[in-house]
Amino acid sequence: MLLIFCALVVVSCYFFSFGFTFLPPSVNTKIILAGVGCLLLFGQMVLTQRIEISKQLFTASVLAIVFSLVCFIATDVNRTDDFAYATYFMSFAIWLLAAYTVAFVIYKIHGFIDFHLLTFYLAAACLLQCVLAFWIDSSPAVQSLVDRYIEQGQSFAQEVDRLYGIGASLDNAGVRFSIVLIMLSTLFTRDLFEKRHIPLIVILVTTFFAIFVLGNVISRTTSIGGALGFAYILLSTGLFSRIIRIEFVRFFSVVLILLFLATLMAIYFYESNAIFKGYMQFAFEGFFNFYKTGEWRTDSTDKLAMNMWVWPTDTKTWLIGTGLFDGWIFNTDIGYCRFVLYCGILGFSVFVLFFVFNAIAFMKKYSKHKLLFLMLLAFSFAIWFKVSTDIFLIYALFYCVEGLQGALFTTKFHTENENRLFYLGNV
Repeated sequence: MLLIFCALVVVSCYFFSFGFTFLPPSVNTKIILAGVGCLLLFGQMVLTQRIEISKQLFTASVLAIVFSLVCFIATDVNRTDDFAYATYFMSFAIWLLAAYTVAFVIYKIHGFIDFHLLTFYLAAACLLQCVLAFWIDSSPAVQSLVDRYIEQGQSFAQEVDRLYGIGASLDNAGVRFSIVLIMLSTLFTRDLFEKRHIPLIVILVTTFFAIFVLGNVISRTTSIGGALGFAYILLSTGLFSRIIRIEFVRFFSVVLILLFLATLMAIYFYESNAIFKGYMQFAFEGFFNFYKTGEWRTDSTDKLAMNMWVWPTDTKTWLIGTGLFDGWIFNTDIGYCRFVLYCGILGFSVFVLFFVFNAIAFMKKYSKHKLLFLMLLAFSFAIWFKVSTDIFLIYALFYCVEGLQGALFTTKFHTENENRLFYLGNV
């Protein structure tokens, strides 16, 4: 149990990286894990006398370098010193090294690592961050302790009155919650039914709803992942086909029962607790506005629609951008606008190709799970309507799991490992 908890802390430090007030601003948990990963890879090279890189990872590395080069050319042409994405290949390498540390720790503790086990850990880390965020918000003493030692840009979150955990806040938290919701939906509809672990499915469905609801209180970007997760479930269970497998009937029965219980609890706390009522009104502002006015809208979507679509005004900027990205330079946070304004259509096209390649590479290798990677690709495009970030951190984990396990998805476990998997799920 202690080892599992330590692995969970490592996963959270990777997925929700943060800095320390007593260390330089450039040092955070992701950098620290990357340093450990570098040492682990060096030790592996000494023991085996070689380091193997898959063709897919090599191609992804080339695309990351090309994107960085185009961004550097954009800064050189425009005579700026804003290298926000001109050094993307370094961020790419740091994510990979940090992910290797995470995968290595899990592998050493359990003796194996695959998509199932990785999803369990990531879901637990997301749930932990939701609990921490509510704890910090409700306890001034805990908030003071966290703010004294943890540096995560919480001053802005406090300014706009938003919840934050330890490394989890605003849109970055919503992006990570969304990724995990999509991954959880994969387990519901395919893999776990084959093993008929109904108690584990109940636990994971509960976790899915908990992350969806609590995550929306922290960041409403979580709704995107929730919507894609629900879409995955509907598309993969054959709900609209003539024949529905009995396993899926059981699954939807479990979902409906849990949804009914959750609704009753939500109604009770909404009517009896003013703080909880405020949380829900913020998390599902669009639905509340639709109920009251008949129009689905939120403050953030109003801002996006009214004054954040800023595009280049000349041909040169459309092609190679302005070489400016950092700060609020163009008064917009929309990813499509910021990327095009920074490195033009040329740079943004390479960036898009990078994520399309990662998705297609895994789709081809794991054809039974291609809908998962299609959903992750759709999410990549969806989040750029709201924020300029990317989801390579999850692909970095997938590449590293393959490097250790040999496959991201395994079709059959040894009995001992299967028992460990079931036990971890119940824990």
